[in-house]
Amino acid sequence: MKDSAVMDQDLQTPEPRTISIFGYELIREVLLPEIFGKDTPEILYWAGKRLARKFPLESYESLIDFFAKASWGELEIKKEAKNELEFELASPMIVSRVKSKAENFFQLEAGFLAQQIEVQKGAIAETFEHPVKKSNKVCFTVKWDKLD
Repeated sequence: MKDSAVMDQDLQTPEPRTISIFGYELIREVLLPEIFGKDTPEILYWAGKRLARKFPLESYESLIDFFAKASWGELEIKKEAKNELEFELASPMIVSRVKSKAENFFQLEAGFLAQQIEVQKGAIAETFEHPVKKSNKVCFTVKWDKLD
């Protein structure tokens, strides 16, 4: 698959663009599960990891910036420990996913975070999602083990 010159340009252009929430959610929440079926969460997680390999980011700041440019939401680091990072993601586009009873709606982002942190920390990493319905946000816990 060829890399997109448009994608590369969009990542470097600071100009904000709008995106239709309906169109985005239509593809992500209706079409993809229709195609992938019960394997949707696992496929999205690995797709997120693959995206991270195509767009390697060297710092937390560039990771936060990428989430904003991808219209995934406002990513914030909440806590960092020896082998664990906690992120919080907020966006009007994720409200319906957080409020729904379905699970694994943030696997694309989780996989992306896992791969980015894996490269940044030089250790195998895994991300777990925790939707927070009261605040319409999702928390991600990324854990890694340098001995693994």
